[in-house]
Formats: sequence, structure tokens, C-alpha cells
Amino acid sequence: MNEWEFHLLEDKPSLESVTIAGVQVKPGDRVRLRPRKGGDVLDIALAGKIATVESIEQDYEGQLHISVVVDDDPGRDIGMMRQPGHRFFFSAVEVEPIEQEPALAEGAKKTPTILVAGIGNIFLGDDAFGVEVVKRFGGRELPDGVRVTDFGIRGFDLTYALIDGADVTILVDACPRGGAAGDLYVVEPDLRSLGAGEVAPAAVDAHSMNPMNVIRAAKAMGGSLKKILLLGCEPATFGPEEGQMGLSEPVASAVERAIPLLESVVRRVLEGEWPLEKT
Repeated sequence: MNEWEFHLLEDKPSLESVTIAGVQVKPGDRVRLRPRKGGDVLDIALAGKIATVESIEQDYEGQLHISVVVDDDPGRDIGMMRQPGHRFFFSAVEVEPIEQEPALAEGAKKTPTILVAGIGNIFLGDDAFGVEVVKRFGGRELPDGVRVTDFGIRGFDLTYALIDGADVTILVDACPRGGAAGDLYVVEPDLRSLGAGEVAPAAVDAHSMNPMNVIRAAKAMGGSLKKILLLGCEPATFGPEEGQMGLSEPVASAVERAIPLLESVVRRVLEGEWPLEKT
């Protein structure tokens, strides 16, 4: 589908549902991708993947196009924001309905989804703390619903991920608070105290990362922000002006201690407990 065809679809109202193989499929349902033979390299890469239906579109010739976001795509939150590059279109015969999770009974407890977001610049010394932590943490076997992403300095990507994203986002970053180098802490930023008008979305630099500015930008874009926690580390140095690779000794040691702490935070979130300290 080319850009012109994409915009044509954007101009037409989406359908509420479509019947595929005798099953009613609607946005939010999960499907397995079964691209037809003879497709391109992308079709081969996506074959068999599980995806979530983002919308059901109909072109001017009456052909149906199922817009999906692949479940294991690190940029799936961007796709759910209807941004090009993370949405994929298939015909109805190229998607296979899969059994949907039964609706929760009234009063039943829903397991929250969690995004663990690493933040930092690997060329600025201890600023790489968050990147190093999620690199190690992401290699472990994680509970269902827990996703780990290294956002690095991609402020825009994190902004979109925060908007209508996971139930809980755990930001992992090097943040000075005046303690000793290597000190770890877990706090819950008070979102009500962060004015959306203080930082415009355009102020989020694509080549740097300030978590509080990202949160403000998400609020300014009308995002429905959910629970956000911060696992922070007191840095020793961000290096000289020309940059520095590698963590200082106290922060490198803190990375090892941060892994069990992060596991504990994830477990508490899944069990319905919340760190309540405000910063």
C-alpha cells in the first residue's frame, strides 16, 4: 500500500467489525498473520506473528483492509496511535482469528500491563545507567504483560508510548537527587503537579531525553497518562563536554543491585501494591 492509498483510507470511516472464517473480528481483537504466498520480505517476516487489530478500513473499491499492530513490535504503542511505520495492512483472508480472552467477570482483578523503559545516553558516562539496566533485565524470563524497551534518547517514541500505553510504566534513569553516587530509589512522580502547558510537544528533543519533559509533552498532547514509577540512580559523573563511554564504579555496582530491585517493583505492581512516595 503506497502513501496515497494510505491517506485515502484515513479519509474513510473505519468499520466496527468484520466476519472472518465465521468469527466476528473487531478492533482490539488478536489475530495470527497468514500472508499469501508470493509476498515481499516483510510478509515473510510477519508470517505467523500475533497481532492486535487496530482498525478495519474499507477503500473506495469496497476492499477490506485489516490494520494491525504486531504484539512484539517495540513500537506497538506508536502503531496504536495510528502512526505510519508500525501499522500493517492485510486483507481479511490473510488474518486468522484466534481465541479471545474471556471478558473478566464483574469484580474480577485484571493483571496490569507493565512497560519497563530504559532511558539514557551511552556517550554521557553514568547517563547510560537506565540503558544498561534494561539490557540485562530484558534478557530474563518475564511475566506475561511485562515489556522491556530501551528508549535511549528517543524522547518522541517514549512520549507516544506513554499515551494510552501500559497500565504502569517504570522509567529507569540516572537522576541526581543530591545523594551519594550509586544510591538507588523508587518514587512515583506526582503527575498532577506537572503542568501540561509548561513544555510543548515540540520541546521534546529527538536527540536527548528529559523524562519530566516527556511526561509533560504527553499531557500536552491530550494523553491519558496512567501510573508512572521512576527507578533512579544517583550519578557520579556525566563525563566531560566531549563525552565519555562507560559507567563510573559506583553506578556500575548499582546496576547489579538495580536488577533485583526492579524485579521487586514489577512483582509488587503485579500484586496490586504501589510505591506511594511522591517526588
